[in-house]
Amino acid sequence: MKQLMGVINLDHELDKLNELTYFRCGAAVPFASRYRLIDFVLSNMMRADLESVGLFVRRKYRSLMDHLGDGKSWDMNRKHGGLFILPPDWNDPTDTSQGDLQHYHNNLDFFKRASAKYIVFSGSQHVNTIDLQDLYRYHLEKGADVTLVYKKIEHLQPEHDLCRRIECDEDQQVTEIHHEKDHPNLYLDIFIMEKELFLEKVEYCIAHGESYFFRDVIQKQRHKLKIAAYEYHGYHAVINSLESYYKNSLELLRQDNYFSLFRENPVQTKIKYEAPTRYLESANVSNSLVANGCIIGGTVENSIIFRGVQVRKGARIINSVIMQKCVIEEDAVIENVIMDKDVHLSRERILVGDHKRPFVIAKSSKI
Repeated sequence: MKQLMGVINLDHELDKLNELTYFRCGAAVPFASRYRLIDFVLSNMMRADLESVGLFVRRKYRSLMDHLGDGKSWDMNRKHGGLFILPPDWNDPTDTSQGDLQHYHNNLDFFKRASAKYIVFSGSQHVNTIDLQDLYRYHLEKGADVTLVYKKIEHLQPEHDLCRRIECDEDQQVTEIHHEKDHPNLYLDIFIMEKELFLEKVEYCIAHGESYFFRDVIQKQRHKLKIAAYEYHGYHAVINSLESYYKNSLELLRQDNYFSLFRENPVQTKIKYEAPTRYLESANVSNSLVANGCIIGGTVENSIIFRGVQVRKGARIINSVIMQKCVIEEDAVIENVIMDKDVHLSRERILVGDHKRPFVIAKSSKI
């Protein structure tokens, strides 16, 4: 869609997944047996056929850049447009910008060279399957300056506490933006606006010493803008804590959740050519999500197993998330555990966490 470009802003996303974000930013955290959180927002943008996508990162982005490469997996390795990974680069001694406005100010060429007229902004912590073309059409129909995306949550969870809420009138015009924890309209960190208006507001904010675009423009200046609200109805999960990561991972073992996320909206990820998973005669696998390249000789129950994992004979994995290339030796027992990639667990070891607070093993550990 030549009229629309994308921005994925990771600057405001705090790395609160403890051991899982020691060596990577939150967007690079593995999810759902073969993906990373960044894959879901990139796939949404790929389906909308955006002209170009700019990814703004500040810290711990080596793993993310390795995963994304040139963007080929998302059809974004193009001669014109495509995926632009834009790490911080503050070489201008006269630059007075702060916060995420630094990203925008120091990459003005990215916006000005694009032919797109509108920009859709997104983070990576809200996993969803939004139709960005439908959002674009809705924004035009409303004649709004900005359109925010929200989802009405019937049963609020602890991970929703940090999320912004929006209130809107009968005409779906935003009247309030706040952090009241008991309000059901959850803002999904997605909005769309015209590029020229965006650039105008960036210059204004920098001149007035502001730091963050959403807070200082959309939230503080909401009475000066016509802000519409777009209600999203599809799959949604917030991954902003270790507990929310564990809970939402295991909830994908419910078929309705899994199909809601994947059936109608294919999600692209980095291509790896591996053999299918091999199940030995001693294997016993039930209600689990197992990626390719694994060798399973033990018992796996209610768990998510990533690529290349080896589960030796007699080992038991229950209610756990085991990431890439882990090795679980004979007769080891794992229950309520998140195991980061490249962990080697010796035989007959027993690791048991709580179902609400899982035991976490950091990347490349040997136990």
